[in-house]
Amino acid sequence: MTVLEQPGSYRPAPPPAWQPRTDPAPLLPDPEPYRLLGTDAASGLDPELLRRMYGQLVRGRRYNAQATALTRQGRLAVYPSSTGQEACEVAAALALEERDWLFPSYRDTLAAVARGLDPVEALTLLRGDWHTGYDPHEHRVAPLCTPLATQLPHAVGLAHAARLKGDDVVALAMVGDGGTSEGDFHEALNFAAVWQAPVVFLVQNNGFAISVPLAKQTAAPSLAHKAVGYGMPGRLVDGNDVAAVHHVLSDAMRRARAGGGPTLVEAVTYRIEAHTNADDATRYRSDAEVETWRAHDPIDLLERELTARKLIDEQAMQAERDAAERMAADLRERMNQDPALDPMDLFTHVYAEQTAQLREQAERLRAELHAAGDAVPGPQEGTLR
Repeated sequence: MTVLEQPGSYRPAPPPAWQPRTDPAPLLPDPEPYRLLGTDAASGLDPELLRRMYGQLVRGRRYNAQATALTRQGRLAVYPSSTGQEACEVAAALALEERDWLFPSYRDTLAAVARGLDPVEALTLLRGDWHTGYDPHEHRVAPLCTPLATQLPHAVGLAHAARLKGDDVVALAMVGDGGTSEGDFHEALNFAAVWQAPVVFLVQNNGFAISVPLAKQTAAPSLAHKAVGYGMPGRLVDGNDVAAVHHVLSDAMRRARAGGGPTLVEAVTYRIEAHTNADDATRYRSDAEVETWRAHDPIDLLERELTARKLIDEQAMQAERDAAERMAADLRERMNQDPALDPMDLFTHVYAEQTAQLREQAERLRAELHAAGDAVPGPQEGTLR
């Protein structure tokens, strides 16, 4: 049986007793982004948490500036700045329990640093080194993901496995608005909802997928509305309000940890800097647009809240700025040191047991390096097995 809608089109008629599996109303996001700073609800926020957030934001802004400068000095191959998005980065890191996992994109180095990762180690991949630069298991931070959205299915897999094992673990997966146009995004959300995996998806909607504005990526009312199609809640939050982002993420993670399944959170923010140091953002957006968002700066929003409630003074704010400068100086000094690279590392970790071809290639390289006068370890000293 079919129901005619218009000439040439039809849809199957539902059975008489058909009912939706899930009431979609509770899954829909609020019509406006959720906010806390500057509202009456902010009076109930933990002052110590707010001060901690402020320090992380100040250091995060300085970290972005220093990393960007390192690209101009040739010490970094590329750097995708998160200036303007620091509230999302800091809130994500602080919402995690020690046992949880963070799955960052390439722009989320600040979230990894706020999670406790060494700033130099967080930049190792962007420096052009061949490996991640840190131990993901030690820090519970997955490798920085350069391909768009491929970290999302990995987060779902880890979260689902943790639940099967009975581990009290939640995965927080970060992605940009451009990543929501990828097939990996669909696959991750679909499986997460079907499996009720303890995973939270944080979409940082900064307005542009490189140079493509959101309006040319999707016709959805918001990215948070996409959640209802998968059967999970969607939350819309002001991505520059660090307290609001932290509150929404913490709530979603509590829900996931209690067995309530995944949540899609869209944080509406803005990328103040170019996509990377190789991008000319003036070709696709105006200076006036950028200045409008500068007036909604995440550091200024929190600073106004703290000073209005007399939770911080100029001396304390200067102390945070000084700490940020020390961090930047240490980062600058350590990044100016040339790394000690061993060409024989090319053959390490390819396989648990080296193949005959790899052993042959390794010996050939060893001979070439020896002929060139370079000191290389012998087979017994190196990492070959």
